[in-house]
Amino acid sequence: MDANYNRRTFLRTAGGAAVAGAASTKLLARESGTLIVGVSCSPRQGKTTAAAVKIALQAAQETDPRISTELIDLGGKKINGWTPPVEGQSVDDDFQALIPRLEADNLAGLIIGSPVYFRNMSSLCGAFLERLSVLRSPKMLLADKAVGVLSVGGYRNGGQELVLQQIQTAMLCHECVIVGGKPGAFQGATLWNAYEDDITKDEFGIESAKKLGIRVAGAALGG
Repeated sequence: MDANYNRRTFLRTAGGAAVAGAASTKLLARESGTLIVGVSCSPRQGKTTAAAVKIALQAAQETDPRISTELIDLGGKKINGWTPPVEGQSVDDDFQALIPRLEADNLAGLIIGSPVYFRNMSSLCGAFLERLSVLRSPKMLLADKAVGVLSVGGYRNGGQELVLQQIQTAMLCHECVIVGGKPGAFQGATLWNAYEDDITKDEFGIESAKKLGIRVAGAALGG
């Protein structure tokens, strides 16, 4: 009886220690900060798409003190689309400098924004998504990351939701968790640039961007 009792006691103690260790690891990871990166895929640096992504990031950060955010504005950067690799040659553009932020250990979410051009995402956005293929092999580095998408168009119904779907479809290839917003932004945030590049006047769009940021933050924290 004593031997059985001691064995059972040991197993319970060891199991409890393992659970406590796992919990401590998760707590440590959270205390180190949960990073959400926003990517503005407009060739116009600092304009309406970047402003919309900033709004979503700010809403995400305000949900919980563990959240930290960072904006990557692709405006003015040279990002080539994917091409077959050639031995001894490297791609001469700005994408390589972005990889460390996209590989960060505490990266838990992405908010990707694109303007609408002819009811499609920007060519810059397409090139960026193609180049993310380096994060799929040999490991799916973006798997299970929360991804929210927003788009900015010149009309209220200018193709924004088509762009959302295009980006979301690409990110599903990374096994990401696609996140929408609350009512008014179920698929993602849609904004209207009807005020000479002053996106803050689009109250409906701003609200959809905030709702998207909040949902991405909750998913990034495992909520």
